[in-house]
Amino acid sequence: PSEVEEKIKSVESIIREKIGDYIFGKDEDTLEKVVGNLLIEKNITLSLAESCSGGLVCHRLTNVPGISASLLAGVVSYSNRAKSEILKVPERLIKEKGAVSYEVALKMAEGVRKLTGSCVSLGITGIAGPTGGTPQKPVGLVYIALCAEEGKFCQRYIFPGEREMVKLRTSQAALDILRRYLLGRLELKE
Repeated sequence: PSEVEEKIKSVESIIREKIGDYIFGKDEDTLEKVVGNLLIEKNITLSLAESCSGGLVCHRLTNVPGISASLLAGVVSYSNRAKSEILKVPERLIKEKGAVSYEVALKMAEGVRKLTGSCVSLGITGIAGPTGGTPQKPVGLVYIALCAEEGKFCQRYIFPGEREMVKLRTSQAALDILRRYLLGRLELKE
């Protein structure tokens, strides 16, 4: 390697050391490609229950060649009826906590995992806007839950921007949660 290549490697090493987990790939890597390949390599199956993201996470993953070995199903459960009838989210829970809540996101992930028998699942619910927000639950509020045999995880976000940007940021965050899980860097709860 040339002197320039050595310097580049040295700087890359320093950057990776400083921001480590925020780097998901290099060169032509996309987050969906990295996640899809991890799923395939580890022989892990995935199912998705998406509401506010409208199937965008599933769409992005289907761009990865060979993903059919891992991606079992994606359910766009946009209505409360779909959440309760397809994913078995209790109607009472939706009434008490609201469709956009930590609890409902977890139940969506559990429901789609039970429905498909996948190793891991994601449940995504939120308010993409421009309407539907309240002071307690503003536009951009999103919950992303992960459910696996060894435990569960749920994260709350408030994403800025127009509807399309909220959906894109939601899909990016969901894929990153999945990436961190696949790398053993996500703290799950029983």
